Amino acid sequence: MRARLVLTVVLAGVMLLASTSWAAKWANPDLLVTPEVVKKNIDKPDWVVVDCRDLKDYVKGHIPGAISFGKRCKKALRDSTARVWRDTSKYEKLLGKAGIGNDTHVVFYYGSIKDLPDATVGFWVLEYLGHDKVHVLNGGVDAWRKAGFRLDKKPVKKSPKTFKAKVVHSRYASSDEILQIATGKKKVNLIDSRTHKEYVGKDCRAIRCGHVPNATINVSHLDTLKKVKDKKTGKMKPVAYLDPDVVSKAFGKLDKNKRTIGYCQTGTRSTLTYLELRLLGFKDPANWDESWRVWGSHYNDYPVEAPNGEQWYNFAKVNKTLKKLSKKVKALEKKLKGKKK
Repeated sequence: MRARLVLTVVLAGVMLLASTSWAAKWANPDLLVTPEVVKKNIDKPDWVVVDCRDLKDYVKGHIPGAISFGKRCKKALRDSTARVWRDTSKYEKLLGKAGIGNDTHVVFYYGSIKDLPDATVGFWVLEYLGHDKVHVLNGGVDAWRKAGFRLDKKPVKKSPKTFKAKVVHSRYASSDEILQIATGKKKVNLIDSRTHKEYVGKDCRAIRCGHVPNATINVSHLDTLKKVKDKKTGKMKPVAYLDPDVVSKAFGKLDKNKRTIGYCQTGTRSTLTYLELRLLGFKDPANWDESWRVWGSHYNDYPVEAPNGEQWYNFAKVNKTLKKLSKKVKALEKKLKGKKK
């Protein structure tokens, strides 16, 4: 009887450790929340849950009690050039109107891999503004539904509050700082969060193509996500869940005490990198807001590196392709008009 009791206690302990092991591996586990935490707190006056998807997705069904900024978070929280507003009064007005105050817990959530970076844009922007109660729902809508919780179509509006920004400048990396890194005047961890093809200059999304000299590593944001086997193809595919083992494998060799900056094309995907660095306990993480869109669009101000030499955007090839597509569209329109007659 005594042996059975001891065995039961041991098994219970093992199960408890297994159920909480994911949280124990994060240095800052509270930055991610579960559906259960959201459900428990969403109706409290000091909690606001933000749906970062497109408005059309929000009205089709969202987490009950969640609000929307009226558009995807990456657009609602940045200017038309995909950069943060340097005039913080705009954020104070937007967030206060949405019911977010300085004492409000804010949870951002997403629908899929496509808009996962929207939620992390929200996370990084609020941390940049000095907010210390911001979280992301790990797994987004998918996790919410898998937990057995329903969605709602009723729009939600919170009572206005007062939000005052307390900008943490270190969480923002400028192009001037990146220039110091590229020219060897400053030593930091610089993470390129784009795809490998973007990094080597084969996928060209600016006038100049390649990467920043002295970049420490290139880890696509997709390679930091948990992977599962696709039932149709049998291949492993990334899903929109953050797993400590996967993230640690990606960035575990970097010095956590060193300033660490993430960048991509528009500073969007790299906000996921920023969240992951925070989760792992990096002491001085930052996001390069301007990223390659700005860097690669300068004629010769900034140095560029690529394995086979610097590449340039092939305007002639693209224009030729566009002309071919235009002809095909016109031919198809003509054919459809003939059928209608």
